[in-house]
Amino acid sequence: MVDRPSSGGGPVRPNEPITIVESSNPYRECIQGLANEPITVVRLLEDARSDLPAGSPMAVLDDVTQKEVIARLTANRPRVAVIAGSPDHPAHLLDRLHTLMAAARIWQNGGVPFTFSIPVICDGTAQNNIGQSYSLASRNDTARAVNINFEGHSYHAAYVLSGCDKSPSAILSGLAAAEVARRHRGDRAPVWAVFAPEHVLKGGKVPAETRKDLEAIAEKARAAGHGDLGEDIEGNLEYILQCSSDEAFAGQLKRAVNLGLIEGETERRLLDSLAAHTCDSHGGICAFNGTGNSSRTMVAALGLTPPELELLTTLPGDEAVSRGIDALFGLFNRPEFSLCALLKANFANLVRIHGATGSSSNILLHLPCIMRHAGFDVTIADYQAVRDVTPVPEILAHSLTENRDTFVLAQQFQAGQNRGMESLYRVLSDLGVPMDMDALTVTGSSWRQRTADLTTPVDPSLGDRSVIRDKPIRALSGVEILTGSFLESCAVKVSGLSDAQYAHFDEHLFIVRYYHDEHACNADFASNDLLDRLATTPGLDAALIRAVVARNGGGDGTELDFKTLLETRLLCFAFVIGGQGPKAYGMPEMFSPSQNLRHHRILEASSILLSDGRYSGVTKGACIGHVTPEAYDGGGIGALLDGDILRLGLSARRLDLLDRTALLKGEDSPIDPTDDPSRATIRATRQTGMEYRRLDIAACNVMDLVSDASRGVVPRLVDQRATLPWKV
Repeated sequence: MVDRPSSGGGPVRPNEPITIVESSNPYRECIQGLANEPITVVRLLEDARSDLPAGSPMAVLDDVTQKEVIARLTANRPRVAVIAGSPDHPAHLLDRLHTLMAAARIWQNGGVPFTFSIPVICDGTAQNNIGQSYSLASRNDTARAVNINFEGHSYHAAYVLSGCDKSPSAILSGLAAAEVARRHRGDRAPVWAVFAPEHVLKGGKVPAETRKDLEAIAEKARAAGHGDLGEDIEGNLEYILQCSSDEAFAGQLKRAVNLGLIEGETERRLLDSLAAHTCDSHGGICAFNGTGNSSRTMVAALGLTPPELELLTTLPGDEAVSRGIDALFGLFNRPEFSLCALLKANFANLVRIHGATGSSSNILLHLPCIMRHAGFDVTIADYQAVRDVTPVPEILAHSLTENRDTFVLAQQFQAGQNRGMESLYRVLSDLGVPMDMDALTVTGSSWRQRTADLTTPVDPSLGDRSVIRDKPIRALSGVEILTGSFLESCAVKVSGLSDAQYAHFDEHLFIVRYYHDEHACNADFASNDLLDRLATTPGLDAALIRAVVARNGGGDGTELDFKTLLETRLLCFAFVIGGQGPKAYGMPEMFSPSQNLRHHRILEASSILLSDGRYSGVTKGACIGHVTPEAYDGGGIGALLDGDILRLGLSARRLDLLDRTALLKGEDSPIDPTDDPSRATIRATRQTGMEYRRLDIAACNVMDLVSDASRGVVPRLVDQRATLPWKV
């Protein structure tokens, strides 16, 4: 067991009711709010009293009358919004009881509770369809909605039921923007907030009969000479059942249909069976380390989560919710604990934690978004600068095949075998990583104070079962930012690459195959003649193959057949999916092709994905995204052609397009395809296609006046007003 904290030295329930110190109180100065809002508070608390379990201390609610609500409002008692999600998202199925507990405790502490919910797109549901073109837009729209409600009803603080996908970043952004505006007005207190991450969803299991059927298909594939498909299916059976592994099975079964190994009816039956056994009935955030759990890590690393609420496996209990609300009340009238102050203090810490935990590359969109909404001039260059100054090792041994997923991490946390974020901070500090341990947190104390008694960050009896490690797993971690001859920036999750992949792909050459959307790319991946398609890539001839193979360390390669060249990584392909950027198509995740590549033995060994879109947080392998400028803005990715040659320098942090003629002479000459007049026609045709494809998206949700991916894809004025330095 590890040392348990005394609740981080945090605050306790105040003995005397708190009044927020500020010059303006709209509920005292405007009769309409005072007339309208009390009934919402009374109904919320009546629901808490009637619906919370009998005997719960939260159900003890005295003097809940409109008169008392009005008295508290005019006295400027803390007005606290409990922000929940929508019940059509699996992470938010238990929100109602959690909301009622939080509201009750706010009242018991002398405050005034309110609640509102926000829509939350499930990125799993939105994958591989038009929903993904709304996913990132939903983050910006939710930030606006949170800000509108928070400002429109003049709340002081928020207790956030922090969910999955984009909602935590959206809520952070909306609340931070409120604080920035209040600072300018000068008459209001800042914004205070506590984040309570939703519980973790336990992974499912493939049913025995379905497993038997899949194993039979794998054996049939092997007997028919398709051993790669057989190995891919068997490999995927090792994973816990999640929507992410379902996606991989979908791609593999489609390959089996195209190869004539099974009928479409069998494919449908197996997919339906997998879907029915994936999610636990009480929901939660999926157990893989995707954007949902990376966002959990993010809010905790920013110091916004009390330890009692950090890693839950079910609905939090009365005591945990009480601690969270009490912590929030301990921050009032202390500007050093405002939301923007904590963001500034913990920004660099979060960058280091993000790298050390192998988290989602989507955070490289969301972190600049949050910080720019808070007024700080942060781009992905700042992320890279922190990485350059303080490289960190990977210390989270997360695995979906070895019983070390996030649900197991939460179980270990609940059993007292780690202290979650406090353990991560302490391990990195002990390893010599310069964490700012004096940065403050919502417990009312610093990281140094919170970890002072933590002499054993991880229970040693766990051994290899421990998800958090006190010794580095490997030096490779985090996300790297690349530049190059045809782009300003792009992101690659190096923590998603094995050491062998990193070494093999570094300084390798790749032949381009260009796609206008992910569906065409997926069709290639699932085709029964994939090798023939690759071999007949336009522009790919014997001379180019020899040149590429030679540069990739294989001599002239003449003694090897095409398949062997792929399997040995001597001949490599870059599957480029352009026109997916935020302005072109909402920056959807290219998760489906990334899963199909990741779980395709030949493609995983030989290929990379490149896109001005983005990827799911669970993506592994050589997937490069967030390319700027995007194709829609005239970026070089939109001018690439089949048969072009890319050089990937992971250690040099570069991705270049090479001149073909020079390469055939044995020379590397990086070029920008937008300088080539012969490509003007294809660029114009693609631009017309992108304009037409934008019509797929409702006009109200086209991301038009936004910054590029390196600046968080934020609204133009948010981008322009972000002028403050973030460094402490």
